[in-house]
Amino acid sequence: MESTTLLNGKFSFKVLNNGSLDKTKVICRDCQSEFSYHRSTSTLKYHLMAKHPAGDSSQPPQRQQTLDAFRSRQMDNATKNQLTAAIAKWLATSCRPISLVEDEGLTEIIRIASKDSLYEAPSRATIMDRIDTLYSTERAAVKDKLEQAEAVSLTGDYWTSVSNDNYLGVTAHYFTRQWELQSHALTVMKTEERHFADNVVDHFMTVAREWGIEEKVASLTTDSARNMVAAARQLPFEHVPCVAHSVHRAVTVSLHNSPFDSALAKCRKLVGHFKHSPANASELKQQQAAHHQKQEALTQEVPTRWNSTLEMVKRVHRNIKPLRDALALHPTRIPMPTAAELEKTKKLETALEHCRYVSDLLGGEMYVSCSVVLPALCHLSRVMDATEDDPAYMVKFKATFKADMDGRKDKYNTTWLRIATALDPRFKDLKCLTKPDRVQVWNSIRTLLMEMQRPAELDDTPEPAKKKPALMLADESSSDEEEDSVERCIDRYKAEPMINLDDSPQEWWSTHAASHRELAILARRYLSTPATSVPSERLFSLSGHVVQKRRASLSPANVNRLVCLSNWLKAKK
Repeated sequence: MESTTLLNGKFSFKVLNNGSLDKTKVICRDCQSEFSYHRSTSTLKYHLMAKHPAGDSSQPPQRQQTLDAFRSRQMDNATKNQLTAAIAKWLATSCRPISLVEDEGLTEIIRIASKDSLYEAPSRATIMDRIDTLYSTERAAVKDKLEQAEAVSLTGDYWTSVSNDNYLGVTAHYFTRQWELQSHALTVMKTEERHFADNVVDHFMTVAREWGIEEKVASLTTDSARNMVAAARQLPFEHVPCVAHSVHRAVTVSLHNSPFDSALAKCRKLVGHFKHSPANASELKQQQAAHHQKQEALTQEVPTRWNSTLEMVKRVHRNIKPLRDALALHPTRIPMPTAAELEKTKKLETALEHCRYVSDLLGGEMYVSCSVVLPALCHLSRVMDATEDDPAYMVKFKATFKADMDGRKDKYNTTWLRIATALDPRFKDLKCLTKPDRVQVWNSIRTLLMEMQRPAELDDTPEPAKKKPALMLADESSSDEEEDSVERCIDRYKAEPMINLDDSPQEWWSTHAASHRELAILARRYLSTPATSVPSERLFSLSGHVVQKRRASLSPANVNRLVCLSNWLKAKK
């Protein structure tokens, strides 16, 4: 006869109104507590040890002494507080659901690891309080660092969530006094207004005022959307358009109605055949194993991301033999690309690899990128020059790409980029520019240094000293003496040996700032500028996860707190 009790009669299955037994629920005979039951009695044993230790007969008598010792091993309050803080930090850093603390599995793992059978996980309210405290602490630390920074650069971008809510993400970038490049999220704020230029200006100025950096912001990097460009004209910051968007647009234009259409269409159908059928995907894996190749899934092209086109082509090329053999197993109308088409896509892959290299290089936020823009674009222009060996379709692709990139040069903040390049000891020879342009760059730097050495004009209501621009140096000298001093400053810098491309420009400045004090001030402003708006866009990959998973329970303020806190905690690592 089937048993209706568990653990020597200490628990019985719940009896329903119709007299049947609910095998998923059990009732404690001593206290009538109800528990879920899924063929594991671990929770039930813990209940007996915690609530009814005297009557716990679920264990053999010979183990009673061991159990008594086990029960006595309870965590002290200090250890429990450390564990609670660690759980809160883990949930905040990884943006995990707060409800995880209610998971019985987590409690059981901690009990086993700590050998404390009586441990109870903290409640949701406790974890939220710890996260709020952690947010306040980390925000104060970030604000303190920004107060010490001499110049700050921003990136910003708007994003629409799956629930059709608009958010603005803003990041800050600056050098510490030790020339360490720092990057912090400032906000992921929900916006209600339409993104007209005036509203965009208000949004960015609100963020700058909240963090007390409106007098320190040197530049703002965004995409080249019309509202962003129009807003940049009204903002008191230098606007640096995102270079990655220009490369993306040039590739997209070059692939539209191109000679590669037929070959790429076959690749898409081929990938779809294996991506949309688990049976076909399994056969492909078997063929990859038979050819001693890595078992990898094919990549589906996303129309709005050209790098997905590159990855699709690369994986098709790597798996030609497994794909051909897998298609031969069953009759199918899916055609394999011909040898000529594969040759086409191979040449396209080579060209697109250069574009991806440049995009990845300029998209970093923990190293100097603004000064790399002009040398990188110069390199990209050279590799896109048509050669005698190029077939007609590659000549057309390269010509279209170069024409589109050249048409966007006027949209770059060329003056800012050139000065940044000159202030980078890797590229200060300015070989990416023509000789007349090089002269113009050093003249621009000369003018900036002259302005720095002139005393600041007094206003009717002078601001406190701490709010005066950092570029103003109180050096009262004649114009001739100023010009001689500036010329010597530039000559000393030019005479310094250039460093290797793999070397760090901020490390160079950390050891040479004392010798080039005036230029170091400029370097802090120009070299901290990100070349792309990718840092602010990275916030949205995390924001999308948070909003999509928790939009029913999280307010926009909490989304902002969790995303920013996660960014700050990850930056510490």
